[in-house]
Amino acid sequence: MYKLAFFVPQDNLEEVKQALFAVGAGRIGDYDCCCWQVKGLGQFRPLPGSNPHIGRQNLLQQVEEWKVELVCEDQLIQAVVSALKQAHPYEEVAYDVWQLSDL
Repeated sequence: MYKLAFFVPQDNLEEVKQALFAVGAGRIGDYDCCCWQVKGLGQFRPLPGSNPHIGRQNLLQQVEEWKVELVCEDQLIQAVVSALKQAHPYEEVAYDVWQLSDL
């Protein structure tokens, strides 16, 4: 199993989650659509050459975002990350992937 964590603005939260669930992420045993999410404050400054979804080049931007964590099976991780990048509104998607171990 892998765990995927990503950050997404409120307006795109459900759309991005549904795109990941559609390719099999968030399944634990006999449950699907499983995730954990919490709201926080993200910050970034779009540099020259960027095409920001939120904010303007060279201006520091703070935005309320959701951090979402979910799991997926080994064979699905590439498809899940691809779905995340396709569904997410940001030009550069911030995400983490961890490989989990069974104990």
